[in-house]
Amino acid sequence: MGKPTTKDLARVAGVSLATVDRVLNRRGGVRQATVDRVTAAIKSIGYVRDISAANLARSTEYRLVFLLPDHEDEFTRMIHLAIDEANVSMVHERTTVSIMRVPANDPHRIAQEIDELSTDQVDGVAIMAPETAQVRDAILRLDACGIAVVAFVSNQPNAANAYFVGINNEAAGRTAGQLLACFTGERQGAVRVITETMQSRDSQERRLGFDAIMAKHASRLRVYPSMETYADAARTAKIVATAWRNTPEIVGVYLMHHGISETMRAIEAQGIPPKCVIIGHELTRHTRTRLVDGTMDAVITQDVGHLVRSSIRVLKARITQIGTVASQERIRIEIILRENLPEDIKTNGL
Repeated sequence: MGKPTTKDLARVAGVSLATVDRVLNRRGGVRQATVDRVTAAIKSIGYVRDISAANLARSTEYRLVFLLPDHEDEFTRMIHLAIDEANVSMVHERTTVSIMRVPANDPHRIAQEIDELSTDQVDGVAIMAPETAQVRDAILRLDACGIAVVAFVSNQPNAANAYFVGINNEAAGRTAGQLLACFTGERQGAVRVITETMQSRDSQERRLGFDAIMAKHASRLRVYPSMETYADAARTAKIVATAWRNTPEIVGVYLMHHGISETMRAIEAQGIPPKCVIIGHELTRHTRTRLVDGTMDAVITQDVGHLVRSSIRVLKARITQIGTVASQERIRIEIILRENLPEDIKTNGL
């Protein structure tokens, strides 16, 4: 038996081919009950849309946008490079991807920038922003006007229409906690936790997972409240200096944010305590160097290229109302130590 066609879909749903076409291409003029009937028929017969044919039928491009924070850390630059690579590889796929930059810690400005997008400009948006009421509502407004959305790197679980592309951040926090508990042995002392902002859902979830492991396996350690840098070098230097001055016996540091170069410089300016275990996130040139020289003990990372490609695939699937392969879009947590850095990465960089 051949694969199901649109004729099969129309027959099972009890609608015309024209109605099926309107539903598949998200055009108006179809009652919600009819849309639901077609959607149910898609699942019941296992209909899979021919994307190549759909692209030709559209005769227009997929216009996608990545909305990214405006600070210039290495992780964000790596995302830029991955988007550039994706644009080159998709030149024949009627897909163009652009980038918008927004102030990371200004939810009103982020919402304003999102609200200025329209279906005349864009078909889908990947949003990397802290979860706030303003951003949540702006995402819901995008969905209402027919623009597909994915939450990129940092989840937006209260904007129910936003598919999340990123690692399980609570599991990443538990992983950091397990590593720190093991690496500190039986020592007692303090653990300092630093991030850019606790408004970010990824920081909240990482801290939740980290605390769960600390309470269960390392109650001998005193874990202090999270310190926020707001990606400001002067503030970072000040809060680190204050924390180091007022915290005796620091035996561990957990850096929950992506761009940690300024934080590491501030820590080194105060002096890294003897045998202090430092664990951070994202494999960049900076963290690679710190692993090689022994300043950092472990990096928990995710494949940036996979993040970008997965976001593009999911956005296109949501635009065309087809399913995705769950295993292909699962972003895995990776643990990088000095010992498992490939030689070419140690010597030549990322």
